[in-house]
Amino acid sequence: MSNIANRRSVMTLFSNQLCTHSHRVRMVLAEKSINIDIVDVKGPDLPEDLLDLNPYNSVPTLVDRDLVLYDSRVIIEYLDERFPHPPLMPVDPVTRAQFRLALFRLERDWYTMAEQIEAAGEKKPALKARKILKESILSSSEVFGAKPYFLSDELSLVDCTIAPILWRLPKYGIELPKEAAPIAKYAQRIFDRPSFQQSLTELEREIRQ
Repeated sequence: MSNIANRRSVMTLFSNQLCTHSHRVRMVLAEKSINIDIVDVKGPDLPEDLLDLNPYNSVPTLVDRDLVLYDSRVIIEYLDERFPHPPLMPVDPVTRAQFRLALFRLERDWYTMAEQIEAAGEKKPALKARKILKESILSSSEVFGAKPYFLSDELSLVDCTIAPILWRLPKYGIELPKEAAPIAKYAQRIFDRPSFQQSLTELEREIRQ
């Protein structure tokens, strides 16, 4: 086990300042007011501690004493169970399964497209990914208008996963049309939350300045 796990009594999160996966973890941490050390990881040169801890050399990576987690969904579900207040997943098994399926679909449909846009820059694959992501977001407009949060009256892990993508739409070159008003209202509701504001890094703030 790396020195970092041995010497720290507080949990540590290795996080990238512009990574959507890191951002959703930071939002869950802020929502639950969890005391944690956040280590900013920049560029391809990863800290030696992280190379020792995570065989995939990826962020986010969470270290909680002897436990090391390095998948963002595993991390946010662990945090929700380890720090149960406020709960960010429904108790009912059926609804919980539906929310987990929503998380899976968001990662597969939205996060994958967002990563392709970022990787391709101005090249042709980015145009296709941008179109697919925009259409996928717009197709969900009715869902966003149904309740204050995603299919719920309370914020959940699903909202913490959606918010980083909606915040980055200007960066992705996506502008939502007027008929997407329910999505815009939903997004503003999330962005106004103190936990969301707290989760933003300086580089993420610059996206909408």
